[in-house]
Amino acid sequence: MAQTEKRQREVQLKFRVTPEERGLIEQKMALLGTSNMAAYLRKMAIDGYIINLEMPELKDLISLLRRSSNNLNQLTKRVNTTGRIYAEDLEDIRQSFAHLENSANDILRGLDKIK
Repeated sequence: MAQTEKRQREVQLKFRVTPEERGLIEQKMALLGTSNMAAYLRKMAIDGYIINLEMPELKDLISLLRRSSNNLNQLTKRVNTTGRIYAEDLEDIRQSFAHLENSANDILRGLDKIK
């Protein structure tokens, strides 16, 4: 059967890697319990996933987290200083955290589509 497969695969692809890259490939092969590099590389080239985590949504979420954290700290300082809290301040914080939750859920839905 192995010879039949070789005959069906007439096109040869070649590429070079550094010794470090080869070591990483071998580590990943070991994690999968395979020692056939050609089969592993073929499977990864055909069925492997490329995940680009450079998502602007993540940057926006981090920005929202920072602003919400700053707002909450300012509110906490004001409450500790004056002993008073205003409904408008609480509503701002509530809306900020609702926006954070929506953004996080949007990101999770986007990541779930990667499967």
